[in-house]
Amino acid sequence: MQKAVFQQREDRPDEGWEPWLRAYADKLLLFARQQSRSMEDAEDILQEALVRLARKVAEGEFVGGEESWLPYVYTSIRRLAVDFGRSEDRRVKREVFSNGGMEDVDCHDPWLQSESGDDELRILVEEQLKKLPPKFSEVIVLKMWGEQTFQQIADTLEISLNTVASRYRYGIDLLRKAISSHRDDFNY
Repeated sequence: MQKAVFQQREDRPDEGWEPWLRAYADKLLLFARQQSRSMEDAEDILQEALVRLARKVAEGEFVGGEESWLPYVYTSIRRLAVDFGRSEDRRVKREVFSNGGMEDVDCHDPWLQSESGDDELRILVEEQLKKLPPKFSEVIVLKMWGEQTFQQIADTLEISLNTVASRYRYGIDLLRKAISSHRDDFNY
């Protein structure tokens, strides 16, 4: 049945995949960006995760319906980012060894999009999220920007529901303290 649904969606791009991607692409890209080192890497990782999902659905190997796509893609992004990071580390080590060193380039590649125009606050939140241990920041990103439930996050990260809740609470506390220490820099 899934194969037929997938084929129907290919024939009618205004149904199925396109609305699903419109609804979740930004959230998935943010999570991929949080898991990777650059926007380009995040886009590649997200694309690979989506291709894997599409193949599984097309071949009838995907277990679960459309409601299972989002957790599957989040989990794929996380695993692909780990693999990609390891591969990138090995590549950089080879290049550093063969070239005798490389220069560091510092540039700001934003995670979050803000229509409010409050770039200073957005940058502060991004910086503080990046300083948090990944186990806290990934839960916060999935909950706040990915709009996932604690149960969905637990399934995605393959950890217990209690662990998700405690990481979220502890991470939010750390984020709140870090931002409030910079509060005087802004006119609230």
